[in-house]
Parts: sequence; structure tokens; C-alpha cells
Amino acid sequence: MAAIFVSASVTLLSMTSRGSLVFGIHAFDSSIRVECGDSEIRDALVQFLFPPLPHCESAPPSPDVLLSVERVAEGFRVRINNNLAASSATLHDAALAAVKALDDLVVHRMKMFCAVHAGAVLIEETALLFPGSTHAGKSSLVAELLRRGASHFSDEYALIDSQGRVHSYPRPLLLRNGSPRQSLVLPEELSARFAVQPARVGWIFALDYVPGSSWDVCEMSQGEALMLLLHNTPHEMSQSHDMIEFFVRVAANAACYRGQRGDVVEAATKILNLVGHK
Repeated sequence: MAAIFVSASVTLLSMTSRGSLVFGIHAFDSSIRVECGDSEIRDALVQFLFPPLPHCESAPPSPDVLLSVERVAEGFRVRINNNLAASSATLHDAALAAVKALDDLVVHRMKMFCAVHAGAVLIEETALLFPGSTHAGKSSLVAELLRRGASHFSDEYALIDSQGRVHSYPRPLLLRNGSPRQSLVLPEELSARFAVQPARVGWIFALDYVPGSSWDVCEMSQGEALMLLLHNTPHEMSQSHDMIEFFVRVAANAACYRGQRGDVVEAATKILNLVGHK
């Protein structure tokens, strides 16, 4: 199987004529030019924008997406295609805003894969999917499984190819850790790594996070799983004629479960027991 990261690359750093630090990213179907106000900003963005991708030699002169982050008196400004995307007090929050802004553009421009809102991890060469919307607890569950030896596909978008396999969407996890504010966390901070190769889906878990509740999960049909995947697909992509075929292949060989969970540690233990991983 070909490695996923052949579809995306990151350029080496260079200097523009204005003295700004610049690097480029070709991520899936988007070429991205990143302009940084200073070296501290550059270092943060190199760390968090698609961090595992290989490096190339030059920034794209006519990109699909232009991202710039500058330092101002009150903090930082993030611009996408010369439009203000966010103002942030800290560099970490500026990097977080940049990651989110690129998510929206890159995923909606994507043609080579179908994307679904889902956490996804790799366990022993097989993928687990956790479809669900924002605030569904996907990221905390993915993080707990990474701590227990899984590899990271994504905590927000699972990328599905025409054979129904999952590919990595290689950006940091966005974790709240009990706070309303999100933080960028790299897999290596959880003693894990990004998954490099695509994998077939072995399990689909549709779990609603209900604080204080106990594990209450039962099997669901592959047809129900298919409808759930379609429901969690970005609207523009849901119009694709290929979408149902892609997702039929995802669910065809998967064991599918739905229900509710409470504590993330208990949920991770139950999931690993169900998939036969100790």
C-alpha cells in the first residue's frame, strides 16, 4: 500500500522580498502558502500545521490558500486569503486558529477522499471510527486510545478512499481537558504517533458522551452505520455521487455499535475489550 503522505508535502522555509518568513504546504488537493511575521511564529506554525508531512524546496507563488500570521500590539492576527480569520492574545491560540481555518478550506476542497466527521485510530493494522459532531467527545476518546498504544488518524476528520480505507488527516488533536478552551496536542505528547498507511475499517462506534453515565452500548446494523456516516459528512461532500459507494465499503466488514458512554477511561477499556486488544 502506498503511504498516505505522498499526497501532501511541506516546503522548506524561505524569505520573501519583504523579509517575511514563508513556507508552503501541498495538502491533498490544496496548495498553501504560509507567511509568518517572525521566526517564533514560524516555529509554532511549522510545529502544528500538518506536522508529519515531508519537506520540499519552495513555497507556491500562486497558492490555493494564503495563510498569514502577524504579531500586533494586542497579540496576533490570522488572515486567510487576506481576510481576517481570527485575533488572538497568545501565539498558541493563533496557531489553533490557523489549524482550524486550514481544516475548513482543505477538507472542503478535497477531491481524492471523502471526509466524515469522525475520530479515527489504528489498532493492529485495523481502523476504528468514532463518527460524531463537535462536542461529541471524539477527541478525548481518541487521546485515551493513543495513550494505550493506538496510532492517530484524526480526532475530527476521517478520510475515506474509493476502497473504503481510512487515511490520516495529519494535524494535532484539539483537546479541552475539562476546559472550554481547546489546546493543540501532538500524538507524541501522548506517547503515540501518526498512522502512515491507510487501513480498512474493522469497527464503527457511535457513542454519545453523557457526563456521569455508565457504558450502555449495543450492536447496530451496517445500514444504520452507513446512514450515520452520511449524516456526519460535510454538506458539500454529501452531494457527491461516490459518497454512498465509499461508505458502503467502509461498513461492509465492520462490527458496528451505538450507545452512550461516560468516563473516557472506562469507555476506552470497554472498546479495547470489544475489539480483542488488551
